[in-house]
Amino acid sequence: MIVIGVAGGVASGKSLVTQCFQHFGATVLDGDQIGHEVLQQRELIRQIVDRWGDGILNGDQIDRSLLAKIVFARTPEGLASLQELEQMTHPRIGEKIKDKLKLARQDASCQACVLDAPVMFKVGWDKLCDKIVFVDVPERIRIERSKERGWSDGEVARRESNQVSIQLKRSKATDVIDNAGSVEATFNQAVKLWLEWRLDLPGELREPPSLF
Repeated sequence: MIVIGVAGGVASGKSLVTQCFQHFGATVLDGDQIGHEVLQQRELIRQIVDRWGDGILNGDQIDRSLLAKIVFARTPEGLASLQELEQMTHPRIGEKIKDKLKLARQDASCQACVLDAPVMFKVGWDKLCDKIVFVDVPERIRIERSKERGWSDGEVARRESNQVSIQLKRSKATDVIDNAGSVEATFNQAVKLWLEWRLDLPGELREPPSLF
């Protein structure tokens, strides 16, 4: 089994590339989803309540929207709060990722796992990967795509300010997929990489399904 990290700028189409590999049979480890799972741990909930108060709760769970308003505030206090939250959550997320990889390796049918985590390089999870695929899209196109999602001006830059630089991500890549063109072009590049990695690909999976 190989572990594939998917990296790129905000709104570059990492989810599309991840979806391609999942279509080929890869198990996907979504860093954001694992982070949501971690926020349900009772010990972590107690830590967050101790730091930011009972008002952060919705029932007996963390209200993620309220927490986001605190840690993503464009103030020195917001930055400090984000760093505190990351110190609480990142080690727990990392352990869950390692546990899930261990389980995947015990499954003889699992050829590959894909790790999709925006903070992968920031916290060193790239070291868990055998391959790093950088999804390459010019900033101009990424900004256009972000507006199609309803994001405001400057949202791409704001989100990327919490991550390592695009240049560093690309420098650590073993492979690059150009996602500036059509979905079919991206899919075909993913197929090519999959075969170069000597992973099995049934013939019917060499063409993008309708959901792409």
